[in-house]
Amino acid sequence: MSKDAVDTAQAVVTRTDAAPTPADAGDAGYSKDLKHRHVNMIAIGGAIGTGLFLGAGGRLHNAGPALALAYLVCGIFAFFVVRALGELVLYRPSSGSFVSYAREFLGEKGAYVAGWMYFLNWSTTGIADITAIALYTHYWSMFTSIPQWTLALIALAVVLAVNLISVKIFGEMEFWFAIIKVATLVGFMLIGIFLLATQHKVDGTTPGLGVISDHGGVFPHGLMPVVLVMQGVIFAYAALELVGVAAGETAEPEKVVPRAVNSIMWRVGLFYVGSVVLLALLLPGSVYSADESPFVTVLSKIGVSGAGDVMNLVVLTAAMSSLNSGLYSTGRILRSMATAGSAPKFTARMNRSQVPYGGILLTCAVCVLGVGLNYLMPSQAFEIVLNVASLGIISTWVIIMLCHLIFVRRAKAGLVERPSFRLRFSPYTELATVAFLLVCLGMMWNDPAVGRKTLLLIPVIAALLVAGWFGVRRRVAQQSHQGVPGAPL
Repeated sequence: MSKDAVDTAQAVVTRTDAAPTPADAGDAGYSKDLKHRHVNMIAIGGAIGTGLFLGAGGRLHNAGPALALAYLVCGIFAFFVVRALGELVLYRPSSGSFVSYAREFLGEKGAYVAGWMYFLNWSTTGIADITAIALYTHYWSMFTSIPQWTLALIALAVVLAVNLISVKIFGEMEFWFAIIKVATLVGFMLIGIFLLATQHKVDGTTPGLGVISDHGGVFPHGLMPVVLVMQGVIFAYAALELVGVAAGETAEPEKVVPRAVNSIMWRVGLFYVGSVVLLALLLPGSVYSADESPFVTVLSKIGVSGAGDVMNLVVLTAAMSSLNSGLYSTGRILRSMATAGSAPKFTARMNRSQVPYGGILLTCAVCVLGVGLNYLMPSQAFEIVLNVASLGIISTWVIIMLCHLIFVRRAKAGLVERPSFRLRFSPYTELATVAFLLVCLGMMWNDPAVGRKTLLLIPVIAALLVAGWFGVRRRVAQQSHQGVPGAPL
């Protein structure tokens, strides 16, 4: 390296050390009311949802006991994503989270794509959530006479009200939602362990390894069904990235975030992998069904009355938690984008409680369209939006890993400083994760009924993003020229 190059690099390092860490204008004005227990439970809530409580039944039926392996593999890559995000958070906490990091490391175009794809993910997930809430509520006879779209609208109104009051109320709501989910899983696992230890018959079958060996082994239908469920399993882990968004509203992110991120791995191992292994040891995979929670299946087989009611309430809670998180996160992400000019101006507005109500209301408006979808196509609404949402979450995770890859390269060049809390084995970890996510996306082509149609939407979404960029690029350039901190760095 020449002397001039060395001098230039030293000058850059000197400026980096002397100047404050780049800030996102969208971070201004937030309260710091989220405590350690809130962020910790937000991490748990992101790791445990309807993908386990409801989705595991159909996946067990299709993939058999090997589903536990699928959850483990996907869980490892999900942990890599949230660990990379955690490192970026400690480098610079931001409520704009990965959109703010995309702006710094990929430019404003990268932030624009990251933000709107995340909005696509959560707005469509919100539609799926309100649809699920309406369907779960219809489980009880007293609500069957109420139209599905009415129940969906009521659920949306309740969660919207909670989000607009204050971030502390949001944190409390998520805290108790997570407590309910964890308590339910722990309770079931204790029952399952008791059944195994006492060899108590379940539906006439003695639980244990014999249940697996006598019904086709770990891969009863071969390897391909396990590969095909990967995409759905990835979606089950969606919302783990909420830890990064929530870190912008906690007073001590350097203490809170590492604890929350590190605990995700053992939670995945215990709750996802552990519970699926238990389910496989208690009943053959063929007994489980996509139409019923696998936990309800087991409890009903041993004669526990009211199991369906309890589990339905828990799944309802999980859907409410997801909707709550979606409104929270998109409100913050859209505000970060609005301050840089790539989202409508009104999404930058905050109320007296320091809540970005503009972005929350925009997400809510899309969810209202979902209420209309529930009115027009009540039986198909859930499946349609769920697959579109998967495109959003995969693109979000890919962008997080790309941001981290560039961040590490800049750190090696002496331009930024990495915190002690790090994602190990860079760049191999990031590249392997991106490759895995893209493979999961490609595997959707093997599902001609829904997955293939979803992939065909990618050119349409890309065209809309390009058209939208041409619509906002002048405003983005103006914000950049004015020296707005949220503009490209």
